[in-house]
Amino acid sequence: MSKPEAGRGRRYLFHQLDELDPKPCPCGLTRRGFLDDPDATASTHIVDIKTDAQTHYHKKLTEIYFILEGEGTIELDGERLPVRRGSAVMIKPGCRHRAVGKLRLLVTAIPKFDPADEWV
Repeated sequence: MSKPEAGRGRRYLFHQLDELDPKPCPCGLTRRGFLDDPDATASTHIVDIKTDAQTHYHKKLTEIYFILEGEGTIELDGERLPVRRGSAVMIKPGCRHRAVGKLRLLVTAIPKFDPADEWV
């Protein structure tokens, strides 16, 4: 399915996330949607966590992690919390974080993800 262009007078954007090419990230592999939003409102990502995910933080972004599959832990400023399918975590700017375990996440970034705001 082809990706519609942003804008053109539409008040919506559409992406088929599972058809986007995966890109490496500190957590594993990600498929990021809505990066083309000219308003930079938000973006959403499907992330497959790798076993050696790197702790990182964002100076401007708030992220919401929603666990789609699997179970493991999420490390937030050094504290580990158990997570499983259906768990949701809001991660505010400055919080050092990483997910651990065999997990698939839906991540919403507000405002939209900016690679310049990913600090390892």
